[in-house]
Amino acid sequence: MSMPRIAVIMSTTRAGRFADIPAAWISDLALARGDMEVELIDLRDYPMPFFDEPASNAWVPSSSNIARTWQGRVASFDGYVFVTAEYNRGVPAVLKNALDYAYPEWNRKPCACVGYGSVGGARAIEQLRLNCIELQMAPTRSGVHIQGRDFFDALREGKPLSDIPYIAENAVTMLDELLWWTLALKDARTTRSGT
Repeated sequence: MSMPRIAVIMSTTRAGRFADIPAAWISDLALARGDMEVELIDLRDYPMPFFDEPASNAWVPSSSNIARTWQGRVASFDGYVFVTAEYNRGVPAVLKNALDYAYPEWNRKPCACVGYGSVGGARAIEQLRLNCIELQMAPTRSGVHIQGRDFFDALREGKPLSDIPYIAENAVTMLDELLWWTLALKDARTTRSGT
């Protein structure tokens, strides 16, 4: 079986975002394992309109060319790591929009979450996990939360995330879980296609 393909998705598009730092960090950690292919995906490259289709693409093909391109990218991966900020106790609107523009492409695949902010994106990640379950995904139990003083030191002072030991430990556990679920679900999708 070929190595599973994992997308690390930066879930915010705002100017001056912090997302690039944790996304590069978790991508590097995942690549260094040597047991998965990893690609960084930037939602800035998929400027979809706010969801305005007659129905989910599970029922009606999307009219937006960008949305169809996005759906193809989502379909090409076996699992996902969402790197997300927390906006007003929830996920960024651009991430929710990206989730809504695909449906069968997410199905029966695992996802993991890296959150950041004053409370480590905890509320956004809890909301994101519920969205992912509705999309028939399998969220990992473990996640990474870059929070409090560590978040502000990384944001304002440029403190390297590799200098924060507890998040590296959480990342290893999260990536172990993601790999297990990715392999299990990839095998199930291959051997039980059509069910």
